Amino acid sequence: MSDLDLIPAGRTFSPEEITVFADSGTRTLEQAIADADVLISCPHAGARIPEELLPYLSPALTRRLQYDFTDVSTDAIVRTWAASDPRVVAVLNPHPRLVRDPNRARPEDIAADLTTALERTRAAGAWQKVDLTGVDAIRPVTFSFFPILDVPDDETERERLVQTFVEVGERGLGVYEQTRDALTERFVAAKLRTGGRFTRLSFHDTMNTTTTREGAVNVARAEQDRLPAVVALSNRGDTRGDERDPADPPTMDPERARALADAHRAGFRVERPDAVALNTPYLGSQEIIAAGRRFRELADAAEEAALTLDAVQAEFLREYLLGDAAVEALHRPGTDWITEDPEHVRAVAAACKRSWDIFRAL
Repeated sequence: MSDLDLIPAGRTFSPEEITVFADSGTRTLEQAIADADVLISCPHAGARIPEELLPYLSPALTRRLQYDFTDVSTDAIVRTWAASDPRVVAVLNPHPRLVRDPNRARPEDIAADLTTALERTRAAGAWQKVDLTGVDAIRPVTFSFFPILDVPDDETERERLVQTFVEVGERGLGVYEQTRDALTERFVAAKLRTGGRFTRLSFHDTMNTTTTREGAVNVARAEQDRLPAVVALSNRGDTRGDERDPADPPTMDPERARALADAHRAGFRVERPDAVALNTPYLGSQEIIAAGRRFRELADAAEEAALTLDAVQAEFLREYLLGDAAVEALHRPGTDWITEDPEHVRAVAAACKRSWDIFRAL
């Protein structure tokens, strides 16, 4: 495991470190919030593993598996976008989903859920599908069901593992959750005074392939799980963005969701309209569910303030975000990760900015 990318032991992140906005050297966060109308959150952007967890990691874990089990390409793209666009503010989780998944409801008892997830993983065996229903905020296995953790047989050691995860998580992931939610409330308070628009954008990527035991990221996902060629935008609705279930209302107005999809088709200059889809294959998860619930609570105040509130998830195809050369390398067996192309990162970030500029003008 010598090639793993680690966060030094004891590292605690501050809100300032994980919040990105344009001209941060000359503008305050308060000014950025006043100018912006989109808060981007990246719950799976972190790839580096806290060093405290090293004793519990599988000796077979490689840097490729480490990075593949994150939305790693979102980090550089969103940082580049936010640093160049005064209309957005971004907050990025510095911890990987291995620690805990902040795009799932926070468990009432993190330690208990982690214990249950570990027990199910041990019972299933290496590379075997694990049912994490009810405890899926905890992710002890990769998308290919590779067991990331080497779970101790000794009960005392397992308890120590659980406690270490809980304590370490608050130094990064916990800071992310608190910062994300605090920024949401600061945006809401500011926009209720001024009116206009405020959108919570949860930003993700997923690859249409998973890994082999040799590290080649080339096993095709089931057809129903594959992303479109560029991005899936989700508002908990149907494939047109309309209400799918009265008990689970759209988090973004359907007409605006369709307009946002059209804006991405124009901003990313796609050749086929189906390169941008709505709610396919994902409906959107906890971050937009929670934001949508909060915005419905504010409906009367928002109407009085002439404020439009939306929450939407963007799930980009990772192959698109990484580029052809990187994908070709990852399709071959290996243990390393690719080096991102700065020019490609800037081009994708510019397309994100262009898409939202087009949306604002519609």
